[in-house]
Amino acid sequence: MELDLRPLNLPSDNERPFVIAGPCSAETEEQVMSTARELARKGCHNFRAGVWKPRTKPGGFEGKGEEALGWMKQVKEETGMRITTEVAKPEHVELCLKYGIDILWIGARTSANPFAMQDLADSLRGVDIPVFVKNPVNPDLELWIGAMERINQAGIKRLAAIHRGFSSYDQKIYRNLPMWQIPMELHRRIPGLPLICDPSHIGGRRDLIAPLCQQAMDLGFDGLIIESHCNPDAAWSDAKQQVAPDVLDYILSLLVVRDEHSTTEGITLLRKQIDELDNDLMELLAKRMRVCREIGQYKKEHNMTVFQANRYNEILEKRGAQGSLMGMDAKFIAKVFEGVHEESVRQQMEIINK
Repeated sequence: MELDLRPLNLPSDNERPFVIAGPCSAETEEQVMSTARELARKGCHNFRAGVWKPRTKPGGFEGKGEEALGWMKQVKEETGMRITTEVAKPEHVELCLKYGIDILWIGARTSANPFAMQDLADSLRGVDIPVFVKNPVNPDLELWIGAMERINQAGIKRLAAIHRGFSSYDQKIYRNLPMWQIPMELHRRIPGLPLICDPSHIGGRRDLIAPLCQQAMDLGFDGLIIESHCNPDAAWSDAKQQVAPDVLDYILSLLVVRDEHSTTEGITLLRKQIDELDNDLMELLAKRMRVCREIGQYKKEHNMTVFQANRYNEILEKRGAQGSLMGMDAKFIAKVFEGVHEESVRQQMEIINK
């Protein structure tokens, strides 16, 4: 299905990217206004803050609700910035419209739930407001598209997709895996849909925001939504992934914005793809080593030797043949798996000798 879209027409410098910035959570009036004023002085046109905060477990800070919407309205009146926040229920939509919120976004947990998405879509019928939809928590492109189709069918034509990465059980470099191939496939299918990158939630660390922003620009994203706080270390939620407004301004000043209309893919883009694939390889190797350690524990409990020659030969022969079929030299694959096996044995020896 094709989405019925029209331009967002967000105020900006009329250059890619447009930027939405502000704190993870609206904590206090002073914090919201201080951050907004600093961002406005840096030229920011679009201010974000979480008013309702869905937490993984109960007991954490879950937002100030309607009280914070009053602070957001004050930001708009004083600075002229457009204001945006996350909605998860029809009641949220109603309150946001009451307080003049300019842009709504829908979070990853909500976009994964078709029932919740339909409720939000129904609450938006007859309303003309931009709506941004974050990718679902799990890497499910059809679910992401389906969430946007529901909103679009309700009459919302100013739509955008926010890429915030995908959850993973294992330890990793990023808080949420970028898996750039998924938003790229979304762009291929719906080329008129604006793509916004959320480096704060992908990285989970402020030192990763700059390189992730650059990756997004290299891949042709239209905009960025970045968490910025007047005092990041004191933030009530997600402190590690927020940056001060002056740091954000510096990051943006260093961005190299590629020509989105270029007809040839340069070597820089290809290298970025290699970097992402290398990250995927590292994640897979880490998973493999975790399984190897479990095998080591089993061998220890059953008094087995770590080195199993038959199994080692099987791996080398099988993967060498597989590599040949996939256009790679069998000797090269053997060397790769010799190194992998050596590290597997080392890790199992650590388990055995504990």
